[in-house]
Amino acid sequence: MKSILITGAAGFLGSHLCDKFIKEGYRVIGMDNLITGDLKNIEHLFKLEQFEFYNHDVSKFVHVAGQLDYILHFASPASPIDYLKIPIQTLKVGSLGTHNLLGLAKEKNARILIASTSEVYGDPLVHPQTEDYYGNVNTIGPRGVYDEAKRFQESITMAYHRFHGLETRIVRIFNTYGPRMRLNDGRVIPAFIGQALRGEDLTVFGDGSQTRSFCYVDDQVDGIYKLLLSDYAEPVNIGNPHEISILDFAEEIIKLTGTKQKIVFKPLPKDDPMQRQPNIERAKSVLGWEPKVNREEGMRTTYNYFKSLTPEELQRSEHKDFSAHNKK
Repeated sequence: MKSILITGAAGFLGSHLCDKFIKEGYRVIGMDNLITGDLKNIEHLFKLEQFEFYNHDVSKFVHVAGQLDYILHFASPASPIDYLKIPIQTLKVGSLGTHNLLGLAKEKNARILIASTSEVYGDPLVHPQTEDYYGNVNTIGPRGVYDEAKRFQESITMAYHRFHGLETRIVRIFNTYGPRMRLNDGRVIPAFIGQALRGEDLTVFGDGSQTRSFCYVDDQVDGIYKLLLSDYAEPVNIGNPHEISILDFAEEIIKLTGTKQKIVFKPLPKDDPMQRQPNIERAKSVLGWEPKVNREEGMRTTYNYFKSLTPEELQRSEHKDFSAHNKK
C-alpha cells in the first residue's frame, strides 16, 4: 500500500483529497494545525486503519516515520478573510512550510505536489490566463501575503526540482466549490448562499462586472490526482473555463435558492482581480483532463449541503479567534 502525506487535510479541498486517496487504496497521513481547518471534515475517516492524523504546523520541522511515496502540500489559509487576519502565518506556511516539506520529500525520495493558485496571476492583464503568463501582482498590497507566498512556493519547488532532481508537481487552482466549504470564509459562493439562506440581501463588491470561473470539487480533485501521477513538472492550471460575471452569478443564486433578496453594492476591495478564467489547454493535452460537472449541477449539490447546516452554523459570522496564533 503506497503512503501519501496530505497537509491541510482538515480543510475543504484537503479533506476531499483524503477521501480520494483512501478510495484509490492509499495509506493516507493527514496533517493540519486546525488554524482554519475543521476536524468534522475528516472525522468519518478516523475509524479507518489506512488513515492517521497529526495536529501539526508544517511551518515547524516535519517528520513522518516510515515509507512515504507522495506528499500533497495543501496547508494554507485560502480565504481572503483568513489570510488578511493571519498574514504572517500565511507567508510562513507558503515559505517555511514548503521548505520543510520539500526537505521531507528529498529525505524520503517522495514525489511532492504543491497547491499553488490562480492568485499568482494577480489582477491579470492577459485573459484567459495561461501558465506562461507571469502575472500582475502587488507584492506589498494586503493580498500580497497570499499571492507572494504561493509565488515563492512555486520558485523553491522548481529550485528543488532542478538542483536536487526532486520529483515535483505544481497545480494552479482556480475557484473551487462544493460541500464542506466554510459558509463564512468570505468567498463568493458561500457568501451568496449564506446570505440567501439567512434572508439577507446579496452583497456584490464593485459593479459586479468582475468575473470568476467556478470548478466543482470532484473535478478539481480528479485533475490534482492526474497531475500527481503524471510525469509533468511545470505548473498546470486546473479550473473550469466557463466564466461568469459576479452580478450574473448573484442572479443565478437568487433563482437557485428561490429567495427574493435584493442585490446591494459595496466598494471593491484593494487588488481584487477583475477577471479570472483559466486556459486549460495544458491540462487537456498533458493530463487528458477537463471538468465534467456543469455549474447548475454542482451548485445544486452545494446548496443542498449548506441547507443541511444547523441554524447555529448558519448564523455563525466568525470562524475562529486567531489572537493566540497572532502572538507567534
